[in-house]
Amino acid sequence: KNIIFSGTNVSAGKARGVVVGTGLNTAIGRIRTEMTETEEIKTPLQQKLDEFGEQLSKVITLICIAVWAINIGHFNDPAHGGSWFKGAIYYFKIAVALAVAAIPEGLPAVITTCLALGTRRMAKKNAIVRSLPSVETLGCTSVICSDKTGTLTTNMMSVCKMFVFQSESNLNEFEISGSTYEPVGDLFHQGKKELSTISVMCNDSAIDFNEYKNAFEKVGEATETALIVLAEKINPYSVSKSGGRLDSAKAVRKDMEAKWKKEFTLEFSRDRKSMSTYCTPKQTTSLGSSPKIFVKGATEGVLERCTHYRVGSEKAPMTSAIKDLILQRSTAYGTGRDTLRCLALATSDSPIDPSAMNLEDATQFVKYETNLTFVGVVGMLDPPRLEVKPSIARCKDAGIRVIMITGDNKNTAEAICRRIGILGESESSTGKCFSGREFDDLSPMEQKQAVAGACMFARVEPFHKSKIIEYLQSMKEVTAMTGDGVNDAPALKKAEIGIAMGSGTAVAKSASEMVLADDNFTSIVAAVEEGRAIYNNMKQFIRYLISSNIGEVVSIFLTAALGLPEALIPVQLLWVNLVTDGLPATALGFNPPDLDIMDKAPRRSDETLITPWLFFRYMAIGIYVGFATVGGAAYWFMYDPTGPQVSYYQLSHWLQCQGEPENFKGLSCDIFQAPEPMTMALSILVTIEMCNAINSLSENQSLVVMPPWINPFLIGSMVLSFSLHFLILYVDIFSWITVMKFSLPVILLDEALKFVARNYTEVRAQIFDGPNYLRYSLASWPMDMPVPPRTVHHGQIIILIILIHKNKSRDLCF
Repeated sequence: KNIIFSGTNVSAGKARGVVVGTGLNTAIGRIRTEMTETEEIKTPLQQKLDEFGEQLSKVITLICIAVWAINIGHFNDPAHGGSWFKGAIYYFKIAVALAVAAIPEGLPAVITTCLALGTRRMAKKNAIVRSLPSVETLGCTSVICSDKTGTLTTNMMSVCKMFVFQSESNLNEFEISGSTYEPVGDLFHQGKKELSTISVMCNDSAIDFNEYKNAFEKVGEATETALIVLAEKINPYSVSKSGGRLDSAKAVRKDMEAKWKKEFTLEFSRDRKSMSTYCTPKQTTSLGSSPKIFVKGATEGVLERCTHYRVGSEKAPMTSAIKDLILQRSTAYGTGRDTLRCLALATSDSPIDPSAMNLEDATQFVKYETNLTFVGVVGMLDPPRLEVKPSIARCKDAGIRVIMITGDNKNTAEAICRRIGILGESESSTGKCFSGREFDDLSPMEQKQAVAGACMFARVEPFHKSKIIEYLQSMKEVTAMTGDGVNDAPALKKAEIGIAMGSGTAVAKSASEMVLADDNFTSIVAAVEEGRAIYNNMKQFIRYLISSNIGEVVSIFLTAALGLPEALIPVQLLWVNLVTDGLPATALGFNPPDLDIMDKAPRRSDETLITPWLFFRYMAIGIYVGFATVGGAAYWFMYDPTGPQVSYYQLSHWLQCQGEPENFKGLSCDIFQAPEPMTMALSILVTIEMCNAINSLSENQSLVVMPPWINPFLIGSMVLSFSLHFLILYVDIFSWITVMKFSLPVILLDEALKFVARNYTEVRAQIFDGPNYLRYSLASWPMDMPVPPRTVHHGQIIILIILIHKNKSRDLCF
């Protein structure tokens, strides 16, 4: 209490203080210490790529050793001059070539490029990414913890209702349209001069027009700016609003300041819950020609000091019945669906002489705000952004839980939750909405249970955010947390995705992975969608590269195992991996997102990058690529009219050509080193990989649904890859017919695999991981904690029970 933190800006008032801490002993110093002590964890993508790299290196090492070992019997072949050492070196080179073929050299560059392209697209949607790996992590997001003010709402406080007295016992109610700082709107009743005067003169804020954004903005407090806008809408003296937008928006204020002079301000204090200004008239108005104190504050606090209330141009004595009527209507404004923030406006027609006031002592201000005349009550609201409610609905469809975390009043926050769809209109808030104090009163287990089912926390302190993040992470949730203040930095650092507001502090931005330029919740949802699309695209080009590399490994392995001449040499493999493959793989990063990308549940952060089904698909395609490549080279030797048309025995025993001349009559042993079969094999490999790139437009969607031209960058990259291929070698048109016969069937093979995925594997995935179903592992979920209810389609229940029975799943399905 009564502590000013280092770095605090003083906006109003006076104070005298004593320094009690410096450096790391200050509040901001402790925040810095907490930030530096927060351990940075690897993103899901980094973890999966590390695991993938380790597995790949082990497999490659084993295959290389196996290829070298199975050819030990050929080390003394005549082709090696009968030297065991030369034969060992020859097959060691083949093993190295196999390693070159297996390693996807272009993968790191392609992933970095894909992530960079993703950040560019996100920036266009006002989401500025500071950490490149976090782009993919967004696709795993299962919980979004969002601030209310400015993110879910417009942060443009506006008066939408008010009332004054029409007669001594009847209230006169107004409704005001317009929900921004632009002073344009209708007052659905006759305006009041005194109420407008208090709104302007008991005020230290203003409105300004931002020409760059083409929008009005506040200068000062949001609540006071709402009163300024109200007065401009009322325009009690019918001032002409000519000139530019800013001039017309300040017309009423200029007119008021021409009529009244503000002498001094009695600043707001929590004890009296009000603030006031002492004003003297510059000219006679309908409000009189004597000095006045204009007061605004909490309805209860102001009413306690009111002895009269205004009725028209007269005033009547305040009674308990009138007080009850005012409080009843004010309470009605402050509850229900709107839950407005209410301020009472009053005036002192006969204030004491300023010379008798002690303006240095704020505790005395309440004595000067006495004998007040009640004028009216205004109800204001920070309205929700229009686009937020559809975004919340999209999050629910995508299986993402949205939690509102705010420092505002619990009733106000709950009303906003209902208006934007976090809570249903008639849904009970019991067990779903908590204040910071209520949360603190719970035991640790009860707090964890509360976090598991909550959708709103109100009146929270910054340390509550960190605690909520810890509980969510203990439940294996991937959390995005928003914040804008210095105190939010530890929570932003702790969350998997820390999201700072563009209008926030530099400390908050430095602790975050992403900055929202427009402070808009919708930008978070758009970023999550982009993150999912990027992950899908990464899976596609990883699938493209790995299946192609498996094909290269298979081709090298086959030639070594069957004793065939080399179909591909290391230089050709490097050319394919670094040049030919890289362009289409990068272009796959431009694949448009699947239409149902936000209709699926978020993938689990521990989900493997390559599932058993995907590995089977990689192997199926890769094996075909390898057989087709080797088969193309063998076809030239055995059947091509321009080839030697040797037998399979001669081809598979070509190393004995010099030692068994009787079996190679009429053949030159040099024919087995001819460039034509390697050209055929390389052409088939490049063509198949271009077809494989087309297959990679979507993981499961057929080319009929997602044709190649939906990604023009892919078409362009394929043209460029073929152009580079034509530059390094020549293949005649008749040979291209053979190349196409070996290459095009890979499209039919992948279409068949996609059909199986859509009709069998994907159906099972939808049952277990669909947006209307939540799956919790027994290993991570406490047995004595209830699981938040989620809806399951009736059609899934029977299939679900059958699958549980068959699979004996360790997971509980609710």
